[in-house]
Amino acid sequence: MRASYLYGPLTFFGLAVAAIACLIDQASKLYLLFVFDLAANPVHLGPFFDFVLTRNTGISYGLFQTQGPLGHGVLLGFKALAVLLLWLWLARAKDRLTALSLGLIIGGAVGNAIDRLAYGWVADFVLFHVSTANWRFNWYVFNLADVTIVAGVMGLLYESLAGERAQKAP
Repeated sequence: MRASYLYGPLTFFGLAVAAIACLIDQASKLYLLFVFDLAANPVHLGPFFDFVLTRNTGISYGLFQTQGPLGHGVLLGFKALAVLLLWLWLARAKDRLTALSLGLIIGGAVGNAIDRLAYGWVADFVLFHVSTANWRFNWYVFNLADVTIVAGVMGLLYESLAGERAQKAP
């Protein structure tokens, strides 16, 4: 594979999107952790939305919680492999939506990996919930990196199901 293929205009675009997504994610976490001190000051923003700090030692939705260095290393290794494979997919992207979507996923994955390296856990802080007098439902606590990952996956799904290059029935 030629090196110029790995760094074409769409690859550069996708990596720029990844860098911006990662920077916004990290800036929000640094502000909420160290300037606002979210750990000491949870914020109730309305009937459905709060900022709270959750230290997620697992993966999506708090699955596979790890406590020791071996578990952290395995999760970081898995994340590094996923980012490498996504970058290779990005290098083969043929349109801007694919590059944008993959950039969002890569940026979110790297943002969460930085947390895991720095703290041993991922800082999650956005909580959506629904409450009534007798019942309460809490959605999983998440962060902006998770939002970019979901947005990237939605872009890829859109492209594969309804985009110009989607398979059309005969």
